[in-house]
Amino acid sequence: MKNNINIKNRKAKFEYEILDKYIAGIMLAGTEIKAIREGKASIAESFCEFQNNELFVINMHVEEYSHATHFNHNPKSERKLLLNRQELRKLEKEVKNSGLTIIPLRLFINDRGLAKMQIALAKGKKLYDKRETIKDRESKRRLDRIKKDYN
Repeated sequence: MKNNINIKNRKAKFEYEILDKYIAGIMLAGTEIKAIREGKASIAESFCEFQNNELFVINMHVEEYSHATHFNHNPKSERKLLLNRQELRKLEKEVKNSGLTIIPLRLFINDRGLAKMQIALAKGKKLYDKRETIKDRESKRRLDRIKKDYN
């Protein structure tokens, strides 16, 4: 059973400066994992938040599973992320002291069939940083175009 589910948060690298990355497990209901395996999930507008020393992903959208009965899950519910206690303490300290944010970068199924989420400790970019990113991207495209024409 080969799963190549890889749901990415494309806006994350544009909106935030990524400082540190972690891989976390997710607590899911049965219908949620089935919907994710079908690729019907979105992490574009989601973020992570601490509640009672536990980390939750908020605003992650997992569509309802099509073959489920009335026991289906809530598409926008909070989902608990599973990390080591040391990692949780470190992240919570960074968020409280530095004002950093924890954002999901990608949602994937590992080789054992478990849903995992790559999260990042990030700092929000200012408007001029975003303009700089756009400028770099445009100059890279222009350079690639010139190289292609030259060859």
